[in-house]
Amino acid sequence: MEGEIVQQVMASGATTVVGLMATDAWTQVRTRLAALFGRGRNAEEVSAELEEIRVEVVRAGDDAEVIEDSTAEVRGRIRRLVRQDPAAAAELHAILTEFGHHLPQQHIVVHNTVNGGTHHGFVVQAYQSTVNGVSPGEPTSR
Repeated sequence: MEGEIVQQVMASGATTVVGLMATDAWTQVRTRLAALFGRGRNAEEVSAELEEIRVEVVRAGDDAEVIEDSTAEVRGRIRRLVRQDPAAAAELHAILTEFGHHLPQQHIVVHNTVNGGTHHGFVVQAYQSTVNGVSPGEPTSR
C-alpha cells in the first residue's frame, strides 16, 4: 500500500498541487504544504516560495508551457521530499485527497473515427463516456 501511495504521489501529486494553486482552497493548502515541504526549514520561507509559483500559475492562465514549468518545479520538490522521507508521501497524499475536490472537473471529449474493414455494430472506446447522447446508467428510450 505504501508503495502505491508513493507512486501515485510521484505520478500526479505535482499536477494536483499546481491545480490547487488556482483555487480558493490554496490558502489552507499552502500552509500545510509549506509545513510538509519545509521540514528543517523556515515554513514561512517555503510558503513564500510556493506563493511565487502560484502567482506564475494564476498569471499563466491557459499558457501550457508555464503550467508545465511550474508542475516540473513542484514535481522536483516532491521528489526531494520523498527521497528524504518516504513516509512524507502518505502525508502529502492525505493533503491532496482532502483538498482534491476543490479542483475543477475536467470534461474531456474524445472523437474516434473508424475507417475501413467490416463493422457489424458499435465500436466503443470508453471510460466515462456518452454514446449517442446517453451516459452510462441513464435510461434510454430504445
